[in-house]
Parts: sequence; C-alpha cells; structure tokens
Amino acid sequence: MIRVLLADDQPLVRMGLRTLLDSEDDIEVVGEASRGDQAVGMTVALRPHVVLMDVRMPGVDGIEATRRIARDPRLDHVRVVILTTFENDEYIFRGLRAGAVGFLVKDIEPTGLLEAVRVVAAGDALLSPTVTRRLIEEYVDRSGDPVHFPELRHLTEREREVLVLVARGLSNNEVADALRCSPATAKTHVSRIMTKLAARDRVRLVVIAYESGLVRPGWNVG
Repeated sequence: MIRVLLADDQPLVRMGLRTLLDSEDDIEVVGEASRGDQAVGMTVALRPHVVLMDVRMPGVDGIEATRRIARDPRLDHVRVVILTTFENDEYIFRGLRAGAVGFLVKDIEPTGLLEAVRVVAAGDALLSPTVTRRLIEEYVDRSGDPVHFPELRHLTEREREVLVLVARGLSNNEVADALRCSPATAKTHVSRIMTKLAARDRVRLVVIAYESGLVRPGWNVG
C-alpha cells in the first residue's frame, strides 16, 4: 500500500486529491496538512511514502517544509513531489534543490496523477530529462560561480563519466549503451555515485553536476 500525505492550504484541492487517491486499491491517503510546518510534523508521525506538497502555504512554505523533510535522516524513504500551478513556476527548481523528486502541475489528468504517485513510490524521479535540464540551466545561468562539492573527489574517472551522462538526461540503459557495458553495471555505477555524493535520487545528481560545473548549460542529450 502506497501511503500518501497531502499538503495544501486549499480544502477543495485536498478533497479532490483524497477522493481520487483513495479510490485506488494500492494507494491510501494517511493525512492532510494545510501548513508547511504541519506537513513536516505529520510526515514524521505518519511516515508516508509520498508527500504531495503545495508551495504557497501560510507560515512555513512548501519549499522549506521539503527541505526539513529531506534533511531528516528518519525520513530517507519519503519522496516529496512539488505541486505547482504552472510548469515554469520559479519555485520548481528551488523545490528540487530542497530535496523534492519532481513536480506535478495541478491540472494534471487523474490518470497522470495516479501514475506519478506510483512512479515516485517506486523510487524514480518525476521529471523528464528535458524539463530537469532546462530548469537547472536557467538556475545555473543566474547563479554565477560553480559550487564546490568536495565529495566529487571520491568519484573514479568512470563514475565521473557516468555522472555526466546522467546529468545529460540518459537513462541507465542509455548510459550502458554509451559506455558499452551492461544495464546492471550502469545501474551499479549510478548507485555508487549516489552513495558517494549523499544524493537521495537522480535529480540531485543532475543538480550537483550542473552546480559544480562538471556539466555546462547548453549541453544536449546525446
């Protein structure tokens, strides 16, 4: 059973999400929060698999709530998805940096929402490579100097190569094709990189690659 927590300050939005999610045999809404601080407390208490997090809430907003959840080692299994009104919302990338695994536009089709919850619960990121890269490139263009990540020195040359390919949007299978290795080997490389960089998911790997300057804005998927 996939346990979901809803965090949105609009009761009608929460009601609609609950009605849809609770209609599925494999999904259960375990709680609702109308404020960011409440969402953090309920996440600690209820330990959901997925938190659907609105950005604009009174008091602690969804970005800060996401950051608090992502930094709590007790909640390593929790996956936060940002809810937004527009796909180009400026808060999306801030949410990714805070630890969210992706975002959903609020007018998403019901089937798309259900699929998204299942994808996130399975441990995958909820962003297409194109959207991920565009958001990060926009941020890097504004942010100035590269960020220093000392953990990068622990990567082998092959792992750095894999990190670049992941940041360019390649899946494990595509990484395997590019490096002429098996998909299992590519997956192992990615897992080791995530461990060395203390990254919760692939989205965080992409952020690190761009912010560190390992990958430059404008690179194409190849």
